Parts: sequence; structure tokens; C-alpha cells
Amino acid sequence: MRAFVFPGQGSQAVGMGADLAAASPAARAVLQEVDEALGQHLARLMAEGPAADLTLTENAQPAIMANAIATLRVLEVEGGIALSDKADFVAGHSLGEYSALCAAGAFDLATTARLLKLRGQAMQAAVPVGEGAMAALLGADMALAEAICAEAAQGEVCQAANDNGGGQVVISGHKDAVERAMALSKEKGVKRALLLPVSAPFHCALMQPAADAMATALGAAAIRPPLVPVYANVTAAPAADPDAIRSLLVEQVTGTVRWRESVEAMWTAGVTDFVEFGAKVLAPMIKRIAPDATVTSVMTMADIEALAGRL
Repeated sequence: MRAFVFPGQGSQAVGMGADLAAASPAARAVLQEVDEALGQHLARLMAEGPAADLTLTENAQPAIMANAIATLRVLEVEGGIALSDKADFVAGHSLGEYSALCAAGAFDLATTARLLKLRGQAMQAAVPVGEGAMAALLGADMALAEAICAEAAQGEVCQAANDNGGGQVVISGHKDAVERAMALSKEKGVKRALLLPVSAPFHCALMQPAADAMATALGAAAIRPPLVPVYANVTAAPAADPDAIRSLLVEQVTGTVRWRESVEAMWTAGVTDFVEFGAKVLAPMIKRIAPDATVTSVMTMADIEALAGRL
């Protein structure tokens, strides 16, 4: 069995999508449709920068999605590959869940772009700059990270945001609480605690205003049953009902991205082949979680041709 997977924030880079767009009308069509949906020259920003503007959450989220879907669309159009024939499940990390749902036909491309633009704006606006923080705990499992967060909170928000597997858990919350957790982690035997260069504390209770904004937007969005089930971040289980998907996406804004459990669940369900579109971020995580899996990252025309040849 096979899963198509889609990366999250942090995988953006100036130049993304440019070579693919130059080589493929299918990729250009995706980027043009996203530009029109957003009323901005996002494709130009992706290709030329500046990096500081591309990294802004409201730009990075739709850009990462557009790049991943453009890569998939080239495979589908020029490789003659249908996702529903070659993938049993889709999944994505954080914003990548929207890419996964778009890939599986639950959202159309324009809707996905607009939802991610709003999601980025709402997440950035939820917490004043400097009040929140995120940190990666390296050499910590989920139980240890949650214990550290509980001790460090002291009435503030501090919670596990991403369980990435391989002993990497990202925590999120009030800046002082996250810094207390980093100090505590050394005492608790965590190998390393790294403050992350992010603009807001994602996937924690401080994101509730963004969750409320997404509840409104998703309530008005058309969601179709996906062609294949999507593994939801907050449950690490497959979902296919549009109303359930809507609810899970709202919950995801403040909830933990249970990526390790999602990969483990897909492996247990029989998935042995994972294909990542648009970046090489999830692939190393998946190999740490499921060492015997086949994992492929698809970013270039050569990658797409090689994948089409083996599917």
C-alpha cells in the first residue's frame, strides 16, 4: 500500500516551483490559479523572493501547498498517473493536511489557497509578536515532553505541538513557559532544546482565535469526500466524511500534530511506500519512524519521471 504525503511550514525556499513551472504547463497552471485565487503574485515571490516575505506565514502556507500540488499535478497530467489508482491514503504535516485534502479532491485548488492564506493571517494575528515561542526537544519522547510542559507551564500555556518521531517533539506556548521547559529539559535528560525561529506559537491553546476564524471559513467552504482517506493530524486516524474533516481541521489549529502516530498507523494499516511531494522534509522523519518503509521525495522533473516509471 502507498501513501502520498505533503510537507508543512519550514519547507519554503526562494526558487521553489520555478524550474518545474519553466518545464511544465501543468505546473504553471497550478501556480497561475493560486495567484488568481489570492489576487497576488505568489508565484513570483516563490521564484524570486525576497526570502523574508516568502517566510511570512500568510505567504509560506499557500506557497508550500502550491509547490506540492504543482508537483503532483505534473505527475498526474504528464505522467498519466491518477492519485486514486496509486495512493491508498494521503496525509500532511500541519498545513500539509490541506495540501493532502486538495490532492485527494476534497478541496478545489482555489479554495485551498484562500483557506491557507487566511489560516496564515489568523495564526500570525492570534498572539502578539514576542509573547509566544516554540522549541524543539531532541531526544525526548511524547510522554517526557508532556511532563516537562506540565511542570513548566505555571499557569501559562506550554504544550506539545508536534510529535515528529525519532525523539523529536516540538513544544509551543507562552515564551517564558517555553524557556522554562527548555531549562527543565536539561535536568530531565533531553539531549538538546532548540528555540525555533518562528513568528508565532503554533498548535497550542494560544491559537484559539485562529481556530475560531478557521471554523467560520471552513463552515462556508465546500468539502467533498476525498478520493482516498486522509490521516488527520489530531487523531492519527483516517477521515473521509466532509463534516468530520471540517471539525478536525479546526481542532488542528490548537491541537498536537501527531505525525509519529500517523506514520505508525499507516504502517500498521499496510502502507510500506511513502511519496512526499514538493520537499524532502517528511522523508527523513518517516524513515526514523518506519525504518523498513520505502520513502521517496519528489521535487524535480527528473524525480517525477522516475516516480512515474515505477508506479
